[in-house]
Amino acid sequence: MALVDTAKIYVKSGKGGNGSTHFRREKYAPKGGPDGGDGGRGGDVILRVKDNLNSLLPFQYISRYIAKDGAPGTGAKSSGKGGGDVYINVPPGTVVFIDETNEQVADLTEPDEEFVIAKGGKGGLGNVHFKSSTRRAPRIAELGEPGQEYNLRLELRLIADVGLVGLPNAGKSTLLASSTRARPKIADYPFTTLQPNLGVVEIGGPGGDSFVLADIPGLIEGAAEGHGLGHEFLRHVRRTRLLLHVLDASGGFEGRDPLEDFRTINRELFDFDGSMREKPMIVVFNKVDLQEARENLPRLREVLGAEGFEMYEISAATGEGVRDLQNVVGDRMRDIRMHEAEQKRLEAEKPKRRVYTIGDVDERAWEIEKVADDHFVVRGVGIERFAAMTNFDQWESAERFQRVLDRAGILDELNKIGVEEGDTVTVGSFEMIWGDDQEENPWLEKADSRMQEIIAEEEEGILVSDLDEDEDEDRPITHVVYTLDPIDDDEEDDEELMLIGWGDDDDDDLEQ
Repeated sequence: MALVDTAKIYVKSGKGGNGSTHFRREKYAPKGGPDGGDGGRGGDVILRVKDNLNSLLPFQYISRYIAKDGAPGTGAKSSGKGGGDVYINVPPGTVVFIDETNEQVADLTEPDEEFVIAKGGKGGLGNVHFKSSTRRAPRIAELGEPGQEYNLRLELRLIADVGLVGLPNAGKSTLLASSTRARPKIADYPFTTLQPNLGVVEIGGPGGDSFVLADIPGLIEGAAEGHGLGHEFLRHVRRTRLLLHVLDASGGFEGRDPLEDFRTINRELFDFDGSMREKPMIVVFNKVDLQEARENLPRLREVLGAEGFEMYEISAATGEGVRDLQNVVGDRMRDIRMHEAEQKRLEAEKPKRRVYTIGDVDERAWEIEKVADDHFVVRGVGIERFAAMTNFDQWESAERFQRVLDRAGILDELNKIGVEEGDTVTVGSFEMIWGDDQEENPWLEKADSRMQEIIAEEEEGILVSDLDEDEDEDRPITHVVYTLDPIDDDEEDDEELMLIGWGDDDDDDLEQ
């Protein structure tokens, strides 16, 4: 079966459930108050490493993974059921990229390692959270947070200790077969090996030291640009700790110069990934049982020895020098592992300090960009999430959204940079028109109608509203959906900013 080491998949996490706008209605509790529960959390999409897998073949058949949405909240302060998580099993050595941007987001190597690639949306808050001394009958609840969705590219990079590199027909597969129990295809023509092969070299028999040897298909000039098998297998070399550069010391049937072959392959490796220069490399002169190879050996030793390379002579076909090479590689691998263990120990002893990465962004931070003369875009993790979770069909939710913009300083900043009436202001996927024009606005009519319903219900004793008797019940509604109007602060601002994670006891902590 051919090795499948690349795949593209689509993942989408679940949307959070909507919060409930519900009031306790019982025979002997006419003023029971709000009791709407929260929406359930959307399901995550999680990548999980399984060491019994060695290929990305399953993704050729299933390429879409979608988690379930959270259920909406209900009355009696009941939260909705959370959406189930979706697990995607991948083999060790899987590297994950965002396909559109080519951004690497995960490198999964350890068995049972898990990585949340798409986090489920938060459930919206029910109206029970918006009750206060002045808002005793809140007709407001949040929508669930949308889930995340990505097109991913998966690449499998084999995990091997030692990599065999060289031109086609240099004898790499023969060396793998003579050193391990692997049985790769071997023939007397180039490109016999069309996919990587792995074998375990045991030094001193079972129970002794061992290392994993990878036979990388033959490279040619231009491989770094994709010629020949190109990038298809060069990426597998990245994970190796030690390189064995196998040279056909005889020059092959074509009578090539082994030294030029050596330069060609090294150039392709270094052009593909500059970090290859840091990997230790042992030069292996193969086919020394041939007369042509013996004639080339003095010159090869002289030139490459002067450049500081460690060199060994073998004949993979007859087994000459193979055991000695195995012992040398085993010693080098032992040194490499000891060095890695020491580096880990030193790293663990270093004092820990917080490191900020892209995932540690301050969710309260925001910025405004003027993308056109009449168009402004507000960006920020917290404010964009807040906009997505605001139900603009509820006029109280729309008013709350505007209060948050005002308290966070976004309205002031828009005024400073020159926003004018009629300009478009975008927050996430939501667009608003700047100004205070209320002419024939259907949202205003809806708000007026809702206000009258609340007043009527309060007069009938059905519920207690947020309009106190001493207040002017005929006060005009000054905020409409899709309109950014400055409004007065009130005592509920800090509470609402706390609900969206933007506030604390100190007003000065609201940062731009």
